[in-house]
Amino acid sequence: MIRQGVSLKTYNSFGVVAKAALFAVAKSKEDLQLILKDERFRSAWILGGGSNTVFCDTPKQPIIHVDIAGIKIIEEDNDDVVINVGAGVNWHELVLWSLEQGFGGLENLSLIPGNVGAAPIQNIGAYGVELQDVFERCSFVYRNNQIIETFDKAACKFGYRDSIFKNELKNKVVITDVSLRLKKRNYKLNTSYGAIEQELLSNNISVPSPKDVSDAVINIRSTKLPDPKQLGNAGSFFKNPILSKSQFQKLKTSFADIPHYTQPNGDYKIPAAWLIEQVGMKGIREGEVGTHKHHALVLVNYGNASGQDIKSFSLNVQEKVQNHFNILLQPEVNFCC
Repeated sequence: MIRQGVSLKTYNSFGVVAKAALFAVAKSKEDLQLILKDERFRSAWILGGGSNTVFCDTPKQPIIHVDIAGIKIIEEDNDDVVINVGAGVNWHELVLWSLEQGFGGLENLSLIPGNVGAAPIQNIGAYGVELQDVFERCSFVYRNNQIIETFDKAACKFGYRDSIFKNELKNKVVITDVSLRLKKRNYKLNTSYGAIEQELLSNNISVPSPKDVSDAVINIRSTKLPDPKQLGNAGSFFKNPILSKSQFQKLKTSFADIPHYTQPNGDYKIPAAWLIEQVGMKGIREGEVGTHKHHALVLVNYGNASGQDIKSFSLNVQEKVQNHFNILLQPEVNFCC
């Protein structure tokens, strides 16, 4: 269960070369509890699909790879179904499974990299839908005493790419499984965000199914985002910044054409990709790392970039955007250095 000197190259979507001094795999809640009883792993780095992690050479922390599998239906009625999913299940494979069963709710979240265990931490989202829209509850193990607890949606305190797991419970718990409520009929499809509607029209689809929406999202993402297997990346590297009304109005006086999305609370979401593009950083390459030519928000490893290379480049992007717009971009990825 516990190994030493394990290569992490295949455990991170950037394909960065790194080695774990101590590495353990948890394939069940019981495995995880046993590993966490070992004091060496109390402050371990928790690794899922590796899609939001940048490793720097030899990480200082031990690594726990959470590889808990399984998808099962735990509640069902005429309209809805509640499924329980292991933290180690690949997110997109879960989406495809749900569509094969005829369930709706996850279609807009197609092709998001990573595993299910990370979804509540980030409150993952795309194309107008967030995890919290289908979330029922999740279970986790406390690092310090190995007790298992379950939180419902309210307890998770979800926000934009945010949750209690990034704040009060950061580095205190490890998520083991997630339960989601999906629709069996009377689907509530969201096709108004981004290019989904246009993609559906181009395929002569006027009354889409959940699978039609998923196919549209996959086509859109595939044309904009590189495949990590071909070009190392972690998808969107930075969060889209949220500005207050006063901050936005002040910015708009200098940048009248700034794109924005009004939030329910009156704040404004600004596309980080647009900000990066405006400072001339789209499609830029510095050595073995750069921003993708089709999407400025995606940082890529051209083959031999180190974690430190990626970190340095991301800091350069942040600095340029902050100097020009007075906005500090926040990374979605985490650095394990």
